[in-house]
Amino acid sequence: MATKGGGARLDPQTRRRQILDAAIAYFAEAGFGVQTRELTRRIGVSQPLLYRYFPSKQHLIEAVFDEVFLSRMNDDWVRQLRERAMPLRERLIRFYGQYAQATYRPEWIRIYMYAGLAGDRLNRDYLSLVRRRLLNAMCEEFRIAFLDDAQREQAGPISAREIELVWNLHGSMFYWAVRKHVFGVRAGLSFETRTADAIDLFMAGASQRYAMVVAQSAQGR
Repeated sequence: MATKGGGARLDPQTRRRQILDAAIAYFAEAGFGVQTRELTRRIGVSQPLLYRYFPSKQHLIEAVFDEVFLSRMNDDWVRQLRERAMPLRERLIRFYGQYAQATYRPEWIRIYMYAGLAGDRLNRDYLSLVRRRLLNAMCEEFRIAFLDDAQREQAGPISAREIELVWNLHGSMFYWAVRKHVFGVRAGLSFETRTADAIDLFMAGASQRYAMVVAQSAQGR
């Protein structure tokens, strides 16, 4: 990247990409409270040049979120979760392996945590997206696995309580990444083993409780 003092000219797409990559690295290190003056000094560009590509700091933050979070969501995850020829346990292990590879990276975790502390709505938007696109699909598969035909017929829409059950599983995966990338704690075992254990524990409990939770939620709606 050319510095303020000069250097090679870059085409606009390349320049925007370099600014965005540098902003991702800096926000992951310092959070969103930094001033644009600090940001441009770190990136090595002038403020007018920054604003040429990103009209405001909020525009830059939103571009960072699009790149770090939204661009990594994969529509194929839901399709694979619904491949019922494969046992549900194996589908879940495959899904979390792919999800972790795409998202549980240092910059993803740190930016997510900083944005949450700043009260940014983008975190809430991302959680809503996870619920709509992933957790609802997982609930549907748990209903197939743990309810019989009559129970499914009476179940009604997926309830908030059902979603909370699945958040327990999903949140445990996220906390593994927080311990690793924020607190610097190593679990002492592989992610694959830890994931299989978490899924087995969840499914053992769900096999006993899921139908009851769905029935009680349906009665209370």
